[in-house]
Amino acid sequence: MDNIVAIATPYGSGAISVIRASGPDSINLVGKVFDRKLKREGYTISYGNIVNNGEIIDEVLVSIFKAPHSFDGEDCCEISCHGGILVTNLVLEALLDAGFRMAEPGEFSKRAFLNHKIDLTQSEAIMDIIAASNKMALKAAEGSLHSHTKKMIKELREEILNILASIEVNIDYPEYEDAIAMDYHNILPKVDLLIEKMKDILNKSRVAKIVREGIKVAIVGKPNVGKSSLLNMLLDEDKAIVSSIEGTTRDMVEGELSLNNVTLRFIDTAGIRNSDDFVEQIGIKRSIKAMNEADIVFVVLDSSRPLDDYDHKILEETKTKKRIIIYNKIDLNPAFKMDEEMIGISTSNKEGMTKLEERIEQMVHINEFNPIDNNYLANSRHISLMKRALESLNNAKEGCLATLDSSLIEIDIKDAFDLLGEITGEAYDDELIDSLFSKFCLGK
Repeated sequence: MDNIVAIATPYGSGAISVIRASGPDSINLVGKVFDRKLKREGYTISYGNIVNNGEIIDEVLVSIFKAPHSFDGEDCCEISCHGGILVTNLVLEALLDAGFRMAEPGEFSKRAFLNHKIDLTQSEAIMDIIAASNKMALKAAEGSLHSHTKKMIKELREEILNILASIEVNIDYPEYEDAIAMDYHNILPKVDLLIEKMKDILNKSRVAKIVREGIKVAIVGKPNVGKSSLLNMLLDEDKAIVSSIEGTTRDMVEGELSLNNVTLRFIDTAGIRNSDDFVEQIGIKRSIKAMNEADIVFVVLDSSRPLDDYDHKILEETKTKKRIIIYNKIDLNPAFKMDEEMIGISTSNKEGMTKLEERIEQMVHINEFNPIDNNYLANSRHISLMKRALESLNNAKEGCLATLDSSLIEIDIKDAFDLLGEITGEAYDDELIDSLFSKFCLGK
């Protein structure tokens, strides 16, 4: 492999910037622009200056990590320089002039994977840790980083491999007297056990995914019922413009709130009604789209006015979705009643906020999630692959019930084995790897 370099810290001014360099000749190349004798033993730090064309650029500390005992399994240097944008770029330029190539996004982590330092679940956990927006999401990501996901998948694949090995022995060596006959009678209970284990994992993963990715919440209702006021109350800031003029919100306004380790991603939508205004029509179409894509819908009603056709239409269109019906202005006399449970609020004095938060927690079942229990998946790619593996095992079960030959049942079981291998990277194609690591930070 060639020698790569990139800035590993966020772009901008700060106390320190770190530039990461890696490759078979990385230590020698750094030594070319370092004005003192560079310590070349692993886990050492050298103090000196980076120079380029005889000019001192900055005083730095150079940390050395020797292969294979480095993050990516190769010789690696980390140069800590002052954190100004200009000085960092000048140090980087000196390293590029010395013979390094600029690293692609995620290339250090990609090399760590290819050098068997980490598996795919650990690679993705690195970015999950960076992106974590609450403590539970952070703990879930740390669990993957510390190989909990890898161990769980490995155990499932070993159970499947044992079934496949027994089937192969029967097919290839039918005369082998000590081999247990692996026909559909013997395969079925083993497949059933795996199906139940994977169902349990996916059930726990549903809440874990919510912890990791957050919940999309669309705030919908007709104009001037208090949607923007509700968003501002939830976020405790003037995020959305509030006005008594109907149709003030013409486009979606977004905001995030961390509620007891769940990140809520709110979308305040344009009021849904018939309108001749072209711009408002676009906003209404986006409102309907956001409503259909949301995990939870807040339907906001004005309790001081009787329900009209627009209210009833919105209630009808959201009845199949997870929703919370909120009636605003509870400080005034209510003008209607509903059979369905509603939560009353007053955006003017923030009344009802606690009840609304409790209702959200009940809907997402966040209390069911225990980050210490490592028997779950929190990554969408992992969950999708396990669902496909479960589908393959269900096909194998149907084959057993249909009394198919074991060689045909084996095809579906092998498919489940390969799909689980894609989670950790034990089975992968180059296109998948390139796609995954391209989403990483530069220098990571």
